Amino acid sequence: MKLEKKRKFFKNTLYSKTDIYYRKAKEEGYRARSAYKLLQIDDEFKIFQNVTRAVDLCSAPGSWSQVLSNKLYKSDEERKSTDQLRVVSVDLQEMAPIDGVAIIQGDITTQQTLDKILGVFKGEKAELVVSDGAPDVTGFHEIDQYLQAQLLQAALTITQNMLREGGIFVAKFFKSSDLSYLYVMMKQIFRNVYVVKPQSSRASSAEAFVIGLSFIENSSLVLSDSMKTLSSYAHNPQTVSIKEENKEEEDEDDDDVLTF
Repeated sequence: MKLEKKRKFFKNTLYSKTDIYYRKAKEEGYRARSAYKLLQIDDEFKIFQNVTRAVDLCSAPGSWSQVLSNKLYKSDEERKSTDQLRVVSVDLQEMAPIDGVAIIQGDITTQQTLDKILGVFKGEKAELVVSDGAPDVTGFHEIDQYLQAQLLQAALTITQNMLREGGIFVAKFFKSSDLSYLYVMMKQIFRNVYVVKPQSSRASSAEAFVIGLSFIENSSLVLSDSMKTLSSYAHNPQTVSIKEENKEEEDEDDDDVLTF
């Protein structure tokens, strides 16, 4: 099975602290250059169109939440009002405040976190859920891929309970030769699925982003056979040849965070 293909509108670029996205993030006040990955995805898919409520999962340090805040509020005055918050940001780590964003320090696999998110929206569901989270990489490509897939599955599971019919989902994953697990998971709950690599994502990085359009409410998520195969790799690391360069390629998050 193959994922539906979107035209190749992103070009690869190498990353350094002197590149255009690092400089732009500093100039525009974003906490990390990863903000431009979400903005470039929006350029193609218009993911913010008609969105009034959005959730950012695994959100630290908060650059995607900053983008959501900038896009979902019409003015600074509206953004600073706490009467009707439009953005919820969730992470296990503590995060500095962001205007217009309700920050929840919690585990996305728990009912308590879900209840807190829905509580912010007063029982209403979101139209958009995004996740730029990544696990601590080990250097074993298959293990890292499995851990990232587990994180993606956790994000999809909570998303099922807080995304409205027709909603949009965007999340990071690690590329591999077999993407059938990703296709099976996503197509169970979204009518259209695309994979993209934004221009601001390093060419050497194994990361890419999956976009699910037109969420199917009340659908069920079942673990794919490919995901079970990944699990067997993760629990038998001796079968995998370690490659130190994988750690450098996949651990983009540490370099992504800006220091001012």
